Amino acid sequence: MQKIVVIMGTARKKNTYDALKHFEHGLKEYGEFEFEYIFLHEYHLEFCNGCLTCLNYGEEKCPFKDDREKLLETLEWADGVVFASPNYAFHVSGRMKNFLDRFAYFYHRPHFFGKVCTAIVSQGVFGGKKIRKYLESMGENFGFRPVKGACVTTYDPRTEKQNKKMVKTMQKASKRFYKSLQKPRFPSPSLFRLMMFRISRNMIKNIDPKYRDHQHFKEKGWFESDYYYDVSFGIGKKIVGKFFDWMGRLIAKIQ
Repeated sequence: MQKIVVIMGTARKKNTYDALKHFEHGLKEYGEFEFEYIFLHEYHLEFCNGCLTCLNYGEEKCPFKDDREKLLETLEWADGVVFASPNYAFHVSGRMKNFLDRFAYFYHRPHFFGKVCTAIVSQGVFGGKKIRKYLESMGENFGFRPVKGACVTTYDPRTEKQNKKMVKTMQKASKRFYKSLQKPRFPSPSLFRLMMFRISRNMIKNIDPKYRDHQHFKEKGWFESDYYYDVSFGIGKKIVGKFFDWMGRLIAKIQ
């Protein structure tokens, strides 16, 4: 049985929550899945103050002692994660944004390889598509393999037409998510992701070893590896990878 965690950026059990319940129902038509809903308002998560301690010296040195580690344990437990948020002022909710900010060190040190993520956004009028893409992009930066989610437009109260459209939209989203869960857990990266890895590691190699990024890359063996995880490259990708390494070294010298 695969485990799915839903990160809820809203405290209300209305449109966003209803969409997720349809998503859950659609996914369970394909097999057995265990769902856990994490309502962020039920957790003590201080607002990030941008001190950079987690980035420079390690997340364990964060001055806040709250529920961040508890949330991390839940993410570790999951095979797939759904980021769900209403459209607030053309962005994710404040709770969701703070959640992402508090785990910002994963942008430097990706972690959730082998796991799939998607995003579900509810909105009153427009702007949700960009928010969905933003959440999927953030998931990918964390190390997740993103799959296209969905955005539902609703009014309060929802019309019958909107209810039917929501069900149909969630069925399609759950089908995409299911297919992604069945794919190999550690696929060959895109050229863009390979480029980002090779350039960033060469830049990190040149920073002071006291910084956590340098220590982490060294501990993981990422300064010498082909990618973040074991993967087989063809001759073409190996050549391109060496070119990206050269680019990284050049950029590191310029800075």
